[in-house]
Amino acid sequence: MPGLSNPRYRGIFPVVPTTFHEDGTLDLASQKRCIDFMIDSGVDGLCILANFSEQFLLGDDERETLTRLALEHVAGRVPVIVTTTHTSTAICAARSRRAQDMGAAMVMVMPPYHGATFRFSDTQIHRFFAGVSDAIDIPI
Repeated sequence: MPGLSNPRYRGIFPVVPTTFHEDGTLDLASQKRCIDFMIDSGVDGLCILANFSEQFLLGDDERETLTRLALEHVAGRVPVIVTTTHTSTAICAARSRRAQDMGAAMVMVMPPYHGATFRFSDTQIHRFFAGVSDAIDIPI
């Protein structure tokens, strides 16, 4: 959806599961089949690398590979949301810029981690999202 000044996304945007071989490496052939199945089923868009997609099992190089594969394989057939979550504003912003540069329609970002003893204030969370938003031109 690049080029639209105020795109509106509606409909079904399922989270695409990340597929692996038995040895834990990415199964890129089955990943493409999964993407095609969802698009052929009539979805309005896709979301990759969400929590359901095993994002926390992937290294940065695997995230890059999967993002590039998904966006190139989708080839504009539907908008793709790329999850770029990280506790660090700088890392999340850099991930978001890379996703944007590869063609993501928008990014999905979880708030910085809230653990039992590790908390962010409302002001810190606002600054986090402002920092990510300032780094990109696509919606969060």
